Amino acid sequence: MLFSRPLHPVFSLVAAGFLAFPAAAQESTDVDQVLAEVNGVKITLGHVIAQRSTLPQQYDQVDSKILFDGLLEQLIQQTLLMQSVDAEPSKLINLLIENERRGMIANQNSRDVLLAPIAPAEVEAVYNERYQSGPKAEEYNAAHILVEQEDEAKAIIAELDGGADFAALAQEKSIGPSGKSGGELGWFGAGAMVEPFFNGVTALDVGSYTVAPIKTDFGWHVILLKETREVEPPKLEEVAPAIEEELRTLALEAYLTELESKADVTRADTTELDPSVVNNFDLLEN
Repeated sequence: MLFSRPLHPVFSLVAAGFLAFPAAAQESTDVDQVLAEVNGVKITLGHVIAQRSTLPQQYDQVDSKILFDGLLEQLIQQTLLMQSVDAEPSKLINLLIENERRGMIANQNSRDVLLAPIAPAEVEAVYNERYQSGPKAEEYNAAHILVEQEDEAKAIIAELDGGADFAALAQEKSIGPSGKSGGELGWFGAGAMVEPFFNGVTALDVGSYTVAPIKTDFGWHVILLKETREVEPPKLEEVAPAIEEELRTLALEAYLTELESKADVTRADTTELDPSVVNNFDLLEN
């Protein structure tokens, strides 16, 4: 039984990407116990457990006997395939092995940083600064009419000034997908719309429309602001896991900065190097 598994990333140091190592085995278990031998190459219990540690979480649901037998068979098959050619591995394979080793050791050495307990007070401080200080966030309920040319948008504004119905004009003239529903965009907050459009919305009073067309990459917009409302912040328990992850990432970044400040690191000048070379895998095939 040959299991497929994702390749390890070149550098995976976020907590979610960590290997979930199983609980320690009983002391009486010998991880050096040989389970199979392929042309003199020994496959031990330790090899099987190590292979298990690389599998994603869904394998927790697999019966242990099936998992054990499948992993051992996979290692036997991999060994057979490794031995099937006499030629030395390509430069690509050797470099991948180096990268794999580098990444695995880096992951192991960063565990203490990424898995260190985060004090609840730290999480609460971030929460208060982000969600409790200052004014509450706002959401906007708006509609728009999208056309290709500025003159078309100006003509629509003139019709609105003359008392035309916004929804009717949107259904008749808008080239956007919301035109059929009278230009309705529903409720949205910061980051949901492109910046020029959002800035145009926030500059309006409720019930008013833009006096000058708004230009975006999609075309020219005439916007009507219908309503605004304050957004209640999420509860601490809802966002605490995400804040903890952010704090762990910041701790790792600080740790890496400290390591580099104490190390002798030199970076070559790569300005003359064509960056597209990163896609030239043929260079490593020999």
